[in-house]
Amino acid sequence: MSQRSLEDILQTTNPVDLLRNSQIGAYVYPVVPSEYTNWRDEQRAWRDSCVLFDQSHHMVDIYIEGPDALKLVSDTAINTFSNFAENRAKQYVPCSYSGHVIGDGILFHLERDRLVFVGRAPCANWIEFHGETGGYDVAITKDDRSPGNPKGKAVNRISYRFQIQGPNAWELIEKLNGGPVDKLRMFHMAAMNIGGRQVRTLRHGMAGAPGLEIWGPYEEREEIRETIVEAGREFGLAQVGARAYATNTLESGWIPSPLPAVYTGDEMKPYREWLTESSYEASGSLGGSFYSDNIEDYYVTPYEIGYGSFVNFDHDFIGREALRKMADQPHRRKVTFAWDADDVATVHRSMLDPGEPHYKYIDLPLSNYASASFDRIVRDGEIVGASMFAGYSYNERAMLSLGIADPDVAIGDEVTLVWGEEDGGSGKTTVERHEQIEIRAVVSPTPYSKVARETYARGWRNRAAR
Repeated sequence: MSQRSLEDILQTTNPVDLLRNSQIGAYVYPVVPSEYTNWRDEQRAWRDSCVLFDQSHHMVDIYIEGPDALKLVSDTAINTFSNFAENRAKQYVPCSYSGHVIGDGILFHLERDRLVFVGRAPCANWIEFHGETGGYDVAITKDDRSPGNPKGKAVNRISYRFQIQGPNAWELIEKLNGGPVDKLRMFHMAAMNIGGRQVRTLRHGMAGAPGLEIWGPYEEREEIRETIVEAGREFGLAQVGARAYATNTLESGWIPSPLPAVYTGDEMKPYREWLTESSYEASGSLGGSFYSDNIEDYYVTPYEIGYGSFVNFDHDFIGREALRKMADQPHRRKVTFAWDADDVATVHRSMLDPGEPHYKYIDLPLSNYASASFDRIVRDGEIVGASMFAGYSYNERAMLSLGIADPDVAIGDEVTLVWGEEDGGSGKTTVERHEQIEIRAVVSPTPYSKVARETYARGWRNRAAR
């Protein structure tokens, strides 16, 4: 039986209502254990020693092969590809025709006419759609993320993917290699040896310290993992579980899940007709205290979430004209909101006071309860921004969220974050009945972590807020 398309669904349903009452449940980081030790020590390790991130399961991989591989990604991304040589990687950011972000992820130039995109579903779907329908001479292979509930079936991917990060990471990397490893520039690729096998590497730094992403055939995954863990004991290596993994971005400044801007616009209609009712875009969820029945009020531009420096008009791409018109306009910008500790404690205290107001539960360490979040940021009674990704950093001993703020909101300003949903909460399975509460917050830099601010190469993480 064929599925309905997203466009079919939107003929009778407001996209805001669809997403705010989604029954998809919590976003799951599949297969990887929730914790190897405890999430506090696992967070601490990426600051104090070194960690092993297992990224083998939660992202979609799209392999693009053929003479038009580079043309496909160039036509669909705001980035320039004039300098995209083999053995390089870059952040891939596509926009809608209106110039609003669909998502982002990492694009690897593996070899001539062969690329792989690694990231969340919205970008992968966008690439697959254009690869299938745009007349490009390419072959597309989609390796979907592992299921949240495999139901006893074996989980297999094309590739495993790990990251070794932290202040002790390079000593571990060179021990594994059996000798020195060149510290390549960020997003350059090479190879190294691990346990007698050659693995491909990407210079990366999600946790704010030098490290490598490594990958190879999935059937070698456990062998490689065991070799890394054994070699890492003397360096204090900690394996990071699913609970702590996503929270590293709170310190390093990446907003992982903006709402994909696909629900409106005549030019986007063919894409909505291609997306099925089981797609991320049709089944995902939207949460937070900001409410508008206009889905476009939840869209963001690349300028707002730190990708303005990526926009390059040296090529034709979807959204180019819209972005050119807005380029010189004032923009909201990416910031970190540091939540007031007493107000956060009040929310937790409400769990222990029968008969008193109950506020929306703040889960730890990751506090998002929807695929995309949008909480109101208020100053003097006016909405001046949105909180989009929230959680707790044990390293900073702080409740933090990443989001956007109006141009006249300065670092150091105190604002109010409205926590919880209107009218007692939406129909999402992750939302219990509750009351909204105002939480004071201080507008802070991104990256919030001083280590990340001072050690990252200048780029999208540290250009957004000063």
